[in-house]
Amino acid sequence: MKISLNTLAFVNKRYNTSGHPAPQGVDDLVKKIGAQLGAVEEVIDFGSKYENVIVAKIISCVDHENSDHLHVCKLDDGGVVPDIERDDQGFVQVVCGAPNAREGILVAWLPPGSTVPETADSGEPFVLSARPLRGVVSNGMLASPRELALGEGHDGILEITDDIAPGTSFADAYSLRGDVIIDIENKMFTHRPDCFGLLGVAREIAGIYHQPYRSPEWYRLDPPMAEVTGDALPLTVRNELPADVPRFMAVVMRDVVVKPSPLWLQIFLAKMGVKSINNIVDYTNFFMLETGQPLHAYDYDKVVKQDADATGATLVVRHPRAGEKITLLNGKEIEPRAEAIMIATNDRLIGVGGVMGGADTEVDENTTTIIIECASFNMYSIRRTSMTHGLFTDAVTRNNKGQSPLQTAAVLSKIVAEITEFAGGKVASEYIDDNHLEQAVVARGALHPAVKVSTEFVNARLGLHLTAQEMTMLLSNVEFTVAVEDDNLLVTAPFWRTDIEIPEDIVEEVGRLYGFDRLPLEMPQRDVSPTLKDELLSFKTQLRTILSAAGANELLTYSFIHGDLLKKAQQNNELAFSLANASSPDLEYYRMSLTPSLLDKVHANIKAGYDEFALFEINKVHNRIHADDDNGLPREFSMLSLVVAANDTRVAKQRGAAYYDARKYLTHLTDRLGIAVQYVSLESEPDYPVMSPFDHTRSALVRVKGTDIFLGVIGEFKPSVRKQFKLPVHSAGFELGLPELMGTQHRVGSYVQLSRFPKIEQDICLKVPAQTTYQDVYNCVADTVTAQQSENTIASVVPIDIYQREDQPEYKQITVRVSLASYEKTLRDAEMARLLEAVTDVATQQLTAERI
Repeated sequence: MKISLNTLAFVNKRYNTSGHPAPQGVDDLVKKIGAQLGAVEEVIDFGSKYENVIVAKIISCVDHENSDHLHVCKLDDGGVVPDIERDDQGFVQVVCGAPNAREGILVAWLPPGSTVPETADSGEPFVLSARPLRGVVSNGMLASPRELALGEGHDGILEITDDIAPGTSFADAYSLRGDVIIDIENKMFTHRPDCFGLLGVAREIAGIYHQPYRSPEWYRLDPPMAEVTGDALPLTVRNELPADVPRFMAVVMRDVVVKPSPLWLQIFLAKMGVKSINNIVDYTNFFMLETGQPLHAYDYDKVVKQDADATGATLVVRHPRAGEKITLLNGKEIEPRAEAIMIATNDRLIGVGGVMGGADTEVDENTTTIIIECASFNMYSIRRTSMTHGLFTDAVTRNNKGQSPLQTAAVLSKIVAEITEFAGGKVASEYIDDNHLEQAVVARGALHPAVKVSTEFVNARLGLHLTAQEMTMLLSNVEFTVAVEDDNLLVTAPFWRTDIEIPEDIVEEVGRLYGFDRLPLEMPQRDVSPTLKDELLSFKTQLRTILSAAGANELLTYSFIHGDLLKKAQQNNELAFSLANASSPDLEYYRMSLTPSLLDKVHANIKAGYDEFALFEINKVHNRIHADDDNGLPREFSMLSLVVAANDTRVAKQRGAAYYDARKYLTHLTDRLGIAVQYVSLESEPDYPVMSPFDHTRSALVRVKGTDIFLGVIGEFKPSVRKQFKLPVHSAGFELGLPELMGTQHRVGSYVQLSRFPKIEQDICLKVPAQTTYQDVYNCVADTVTAQQSENTIASVVPIDIYQREDQPEYKQITVRVSLASYEKTLRDAEMARLLEAVTDVATQQLTAERI
């Protein structure tokens, strides 16, 4: 955002507002802006290039004897330029080729020794001298707008129409002497759209100097609207996108005289880096730069011609239709993105809303009737459209910061008054105000409700001791409305502020206006007592230690995933939270479980040459099933997932089913945590997203033994899932909830005293019906061993083998190993035999088992 000191002074004087732009000089102002408003990128000495330009009057203008286009002019410069050749009457001779050079007009004269302003910043400045042209000496030159760096006009010299005495310095006549441009970084104003206008910057500068500022009378919520003069011209506005365009205003003006802008306006635009086009377009740019609110002018008659059967002008706010294209004012033809906000007639596109108008409705020198548009657009949509099509305009810069829709009426009313006074225009239609703001916003005249905050709240965060009256003064200086009750402030932001919603916003405002550089520099008091350990963080470290020691490798993958990953894992993406503004399709969804992310890495590791491995991850997941019931927002769930895989067929056969590979890791983990678990069939349980990748016929729920606490799921993966992820057949895994694991650890003691006597082991093989699960056999054996063993013994049961003969498909043989030890003596084989006989009897009764 560029600001000019003299322009700020001009704006303040124009509207009789208080506050000088640089009370303590330029250096102090730059320091203040950098500390309290925004980072200063550059300070440019704008006025120095015009110090030698003189306003002169052409006294005579005759044709050059040796040229068919040059003129020999005599200038009255008031005799202010010394050491220059003059005629008997004191006039200076200049040769000029401009077609509009003529007797009696005021011009900008560049005398010998001066630098052409257009070249001053080029690195190769062009210095003029007295030299002959076709045999006639020319003392310097008469400048065109381009040579003065005020516009693109180069067809003729600049004609000065203001009443200025010949010999007056051009810099003095137009307040350019000593003028500097301060370029403030745009990113600093991201949340302050009002500071993209000179009124906003002037107000803030007054505020940081603790001076009151008052906006001009016309800049208000309920400005006067001029009445229609003569017969009204038909104008219709149809807004099909009220959510993206909450307010759209328009009015028709007739009898407009389109001509070059007055010189003061051309100079104003040049300071801001904007090219002068004509007075109508320049006025729209002027008020945009002054208030931050973009405007656009259409040629009314050209708009009418865009509709085949139209009797009046129609503006439609809509998305583009498939295949529609538009040629813009810069000559570029685009096919707008499907979600772009477009301005159209009934038949054709005529502008990209908030970005750039179309060439077919451009205001030119033949225009006599115009439509002026002033609207508020969705800033996110504007930014996406701008980035998609490479359109970066001053309007985009302001619209994508979210201008307040409450200021559109004031800005439209003022530009209509200006065009009426200085361009001959007359209001030719009713003001159309398509307003979709909430009634509460309109009623209070502010975008957000008043904020209540105490002085204690503000002072505690700033380290100050300001009174309520002092805070009120700071805020009132920049036109906040403050009601004080005891030590409480009720602060209402002015209608142009979009960023004041919570008490912390008031803290920031008071601190900035008071001066962050004036805040006390004191170290905060700290409690030196040791902090408590984070239990969850410590538990995660414990899990990593256990699994890493067991040979597993930890991964860390993205929390946001592509929808294809959900599809591969057979998870329903409608149950996943998605990002409306995802930067990439790869990061569109919150993942609902960790397992798919690990499965996605298995094939890559196998290709890298790792034939057998275990991967695990500890991270958060989200899903809609378990969203917050009050507001539907995502709730985080900390999970642990592990996947084992073996690509070597020989190794896979030696290990047996992959399920038991995963179970070894889970058993090791639960044993180390002291958690006794049991495994329950998965087939009858609800199909939550975490269970979707698992083959329900080869998987189980993991519960804490003897309770209803659900820890997670373990098992092999569906064939379709293996195919999608290119997994080896020997692959399985589990996924568990961290809070449940942490809450149940040490439920069973993790320490078991070893016996001083040797243990005895023996395998028992039971032939059972094929539909009998291993878990049923294990539970039967383990429960019987527990019931039969005495108090002074320790026993364990571990799986050995599952085998099914080809000639007996209706049966399978399950082998387990029973270990038994005593704390008092060395056991004999007979004692183990009696124990296994008891196991056989119970298995025969409960499982129809036969001991092999």
